[in-house]
Amino acid sequence: MKHWGLPLSLRAISMRAERQGFTLIELVIGMLVLSIAIVLLTSVLFPQSDRAAATLQRVRASELAGSVLNEIWGKAYDENSGFGGVPACGSKDGVNCSTVFGPDGENRNDYDDVDDYNGLNESSEMLNSNQHYADLYPGFSLRVTVTPGSDANTKLITVIVGTPAGEVIQFNAVRSNY
Repeated sequence: MKHWGLPLSLRAISMRAERQGFTLIELVIGMLVLSIAIVLLTSVLFPQSDRAAATLQRVRASELAGSVLNEIWGKAYDENSGFGGVPACGSKDGVNCSTVFGPDGENRNDYDDVDDYNGLNESSEMLNSNQHYADLYPGFSLRVTVTPGSDANTKLITVIVGTPAGEVIQFNAVRSNY
């Protein structure tokens, strides 16, 4: 049996070949679906990478502040405190507490009381090291202040860390005279 002068098997092959392409409507719908997917990716998923970087910077800022606070916390309350804090400065058996905040002429490795850390920053040397904080935490800023607390027997330790993205995070601790 022949149709249009072609055998039946050739006619079936030619009809299948015509149906293998896309119609214009199918192409337009495909492009529309693709454009919606791209919009969703750019507006939802890609900004997540920025948030992940900010989270990583916050974690590193917390590590930096935590290490500095742990170091400070292990020191005596005051230059005039006795060994182990006994007798406490300002007590009836002790001497008066110092009123000068900042290093007492010692170098970085000899800081022995809390207020020596007043003024520590990212360009300061790390404890027992030739490296600076800025070497291990590039792009971060660090500022430590030690001030008298609200009570006469306390000192407020403030560690302010700035991330490379410009976020400023403040950590506070109160050290008591005991």
